[in-house]
Amino acid sequence: MTDTAAAWTPERVLALAPDAGAAKAGQGLAGPRKWVSTGTDGRTLWGECQGSGSTPYQVRVDTLEPAWRCSCPSRKLPCKHSLGLFLLYTSSPASVPRADPPQWVAEWIAMREARGEKRQARAAEAAAKPVDAEAQAKRAARREDRVSAGMEELELWLEDLVRQGLGTARTRPASFWEGMAARLVDAQAPGAARLVRELASLSVGGAGWDARLLEALGRLRLLSRAWRRMDALPAALQEDVRSALGFALRQEEVVALGTVRDRWLVLGQRVDDEDRLRVQRTWLRGASTGRDALVLAFAHGREPLDPSLIPGTAVDAELAFHPSALPLRAVVAARHGPPSSFGAIPGHASVDDALAAYASALAVQPWIEQFPITLSAAVPVRDGEGWGMRDDRGDVLPLAPHFARGWELAAVSGGRPVALFGEWDGERLRPLGALADGRFIGLAPVAE
Repeated sequence: MTDTAAAWTPERVLALAPDAGAAKAGQGLAGPRKWVSTGTDGRTLWGECQGSGSTPYQVRVDTLEPAWRCSCPSRKLPCKHSLGLFLLYTSSPASVPRADPPQWVAEWIAMREARGEKRQARAAEAAAKPVDAEAQAKRAARREDRVSAGMEELELWLEDLVRQGLGTARTRPASFWEGMAARLVDAQAPGAARLVRELASLSVGGAGWDARLLEALGRLRLLSRAWRRMDALPAALQEDVRSALGFALRQEEVVALGTVRDRWLVLGQRVDDEDRLRVQRTWLRGASTGRDALVLAFAHGREPLDPSLIPGTAVDAELAFHPSALPLRAVVAARHGPPSSFGAIPGHASVDDALAAYASALAVQPWIEQFPITLSAAVPVRDGEGWGMRDDRGDVLPLAPHFARGWELAAVSGGRPVALFGEWDGERLRPLGALADGRFIGLAPVAE
């Protein structure tokens, strides 16, 4: 069996922790005396940890995906026992002897393999199942009719808003924005509804709110007009319009379009709360292809998010990209081994180069909301009351005003250039990761 467990380090394991409390508790269980028994077959780790009850907790960890299961009642995934076992192995491999899996571990492995086989069988069955093309076309036509009606109403709403003046936008109650958004949801255009809801926050923003609101209104109008003229647009741009409006493709449909295998560097990750839905955004860059990729994961309530893409690591994988004039969003179709380290990030040599790349992307796909930018060598500096990144030409790229880890980044830099990755929104860069002296530092907000 391939030894995938040996590729992990304590730092990578701690990056899997759902919060700081779980990480600390896991570190407290990373000693041999905490475990009644342990073992590994090179890929799977297992152990029994004595808790407060009479029966030890049974812990299993699959180091390839990774995945875990523990008999403890904790709702955190991974729990402290899974983290503790994983940390024990990575810090002291000799403490976890090689052995054949006991029955309770073998059953878990068999169950996981059976689930995987069932998923593959369902996918094959769905692919082979005859499609009722006529019914499918009728459903698609009904939705497109609803979207068209919603877009017509949106255009009238936008015209009225602009005709009355942007100043009136600041006096509008929440119901004004929410009412239009709700009508777009009813019209099966949830993407446009989200953009309308964002207008409400822009209308009460700080300095420059009017310019930002006008730009957002312009993009919404452009989206509506693009929908009206879909037949005249290139096929790839049509997909961008549909995606912006909220049309979605199933993962198997995306994978069927083909994959790109590379050693993908995981450069940054952040989690946002969107109306009881947590959205995890993970950015990757192909070491050979130089392609950027955005992998999204979603979770409701306390459901766990996908922990397998760890910032600061590289993964040999096949990605499938959603169709687009500027393909960025992707899904992981297959993995070929555990994560590894990387010591350099390919990126833009100057601020001008980064902004030119953004301008070129915007010309191709005008509804970009976040664009990936990496400055290969820049120094963090104070920029007014906030922070910026200065290149060797002296040009400064401003960082997001809510970025609270500027002094930490400055300390890591020590006044020397670092490689910085972040999301550019057209005005400011939100840092998500940096590489200094070969060490990766995650810069997303720290989970408490």
